[in-house]
Amino acid sequence: MKGFHGKLLRVDLESQTCREETLPEDILRRYLGGKGLGSHLLLQEVQAGADPLGSENKVIFTVGPATGTRAPGSSRYGLYSRSPLTGGYAESYSGGKVAPKIKAAGYDAIILEGQAKEPLLLEISDLGVKFHPAKDLWGTDTYTAEDAVLARVGVAGAQAVVIGPAGENQVRLACVENNYWRSAGRGGLGAVFGSKNLKGVVFHGSKVTPVADENLLKEFASQLLRENKDLPGVKGYQKYGTTQSVALLNSARAFPTRYWSKGVFEGWEKICGEAFITNFKVKAKTCPTCFIACGKLAEVEHGPRAGLKVEGPEYETIYVFGGLCCIDRMEEILNLNDLCDRYGMDTMSTGNLIALAMEANARGINPSFPAFGDSEGAARLLVEIATRQGAGAVFSDGIIPAAKALGLEDVAIHVKGMEPAGYDPRVLKGVGLGYATSARGACHLRATFYKPELTGVIPRDTTEGKAALYIDYEDRLTIFNAMILCVFYRDMLQWPKLQTLLKALTGVDYSVEELRRMANEIITMTHQFNLRQGLGRDSDRLPKRLHREPLPETGAVVTEAELTRMVDDYYTLRGW
Repeated sequence: MKGFHGKLLRVDLESQTCREETLPEDILRRYLGGKGLGSHLLLQEVQAGADPLGSENKVIFTVGPATGTRAPGSSRYGLYSRSPLTGGYAESYSGGKVAPKIKAAGYDAIILEGQAKEPLLLEISDLGVKFHPAKDLWGTDTYTAEDAVLARVGVAGAQAVVIGPAGENQVRLACVENNYWRSAGRGGLGAVFGSKNLKGVVFHGSKVTPVADENLLKEFASQLLRENKDLPGVKGYQKYGTTQSVALLNSARAFPTRYWSKGVFEGWEKICGEAFITNFKVKAKTCPTCFIACGKLAEVEHGPRAGLKVEGPEYETIYVFGGLCCIDRMEEILNLNDLCDRYGMDTMSTGNLIALAMEANARGINPSFPAFGDSEGAARLLVEIATRQGAGAVFSDGIIPAAKALGLEDVAIHVKGMEPAGYDPRVLKGVGLGYATSARGACHLRATFYKPELTGVIPRDTTEGKAALYIDYEDRLTIFNAMILCVFYRDMLQWPKLQTLLKALTGVDYSVEELRRMANEIITMTHQFNLRQGLGRDSDRLPKRLHREPLPETGAVVTEAELTRMVDDYYTLRGW
């Protein structure tokens, strides 16, 4: 089977030893790479009750058969572990330039286990594994750390992943960063790195995995570009990135605002895509092999934030700091984005927690917390969360203990301890099904089901047939994550094209039914992992507040009966 090295690298951080293992072809054929291989390994390697921040937890890197090839949208790696945020299954993906170097090091998967006695930097290449002391880097922000670890290794073209102070402090919403602004953001995997005293990993090498049909792959990539480069959706990403969604979600009355109490933000025009490209110096950035170019390097040219450069903000960062926190100044959102990146924290969880603090202020629970709209107070609280100091310490372990400490358990919005994305499920009910059933907690990326609901493929407010269509999207994107491909290619790569791409890469002529069975098995494994950790069917639910509190603009609500029906349908169709 082409497209793979057939090799796994196991690294023991405590003993500073490593060994190569063979990945059987039948496992690769059954699960591919990425999410399939990562979930299979996680289920084998991490047992019930493993402390997410203990030596028994592991971090698994994977790439896929598309990684390192000319396949468009293929420059992504996956990370898998037991989440310190939810206690369940954790998966996170990041773009940028790292993934091809993991593949070039000669491995399809890398398992990091144990805990180093002192801060450590790993160097992984096709020449072997080196363990570098990194005590002097402990405490540095992610930008400084990335520059330092690459300089320490001293290999041209090498790429690195690092954590910042939030990960070192085992803040449970800490993430893993690369290329300054790319993040394996959700689930707290930066805290797992921190618990292992691992500051970062540098990858380099020159190994190449041959594909089954290079001519077919070349023609596939060329045809995909010809057919899609001028589409309005692609042009929108190239011009605005994901900031274009701010206007769309406000027009749909589904833009979460003032900590989930409204569906429209009155100041949205100041933080939308048009305002972004008009008021800042914005340059498109792209990952290798991608023609969508959704990344936007923004520079503030005027005012107190002049000189600030950030790749972003993404829509999700705008929704949390703009909508939930009611901050209508894009330069302040950029600053909060930059602070999250430097300290190494997930913007989505961070913004939700700060908005919860603002809600606590508004309810008179803690007047020392920032008020809605207070960007300076938000920045102070953000730093305190990252450093576990002052008022921020109550939020550093995530939303479940924070809400309990503040007496806001009925107000806090999360699923399994992870906060949702910027699509209100009271309007987009299929998105609610996705939040409820995602193994990693409230997640929009398992199916990106906001797309068919916003574009009218299926009515937003219906529950009839929603689970079946959701599963079709989730199955296809599960194959994306097994290959690993960027989900922004979802409309271009329907089942027939995925079949062609897989045949070109691996030489295996999968049927659509085989791919659907593969996706269902992978998704089932993620829920089996959760069952092992005590997260069963009763965890596949939405916060009661979303059932009981209609949005004021439309009266929209998703009832418990509606959600139960969709989840019942979902379980039946999955064969659970």
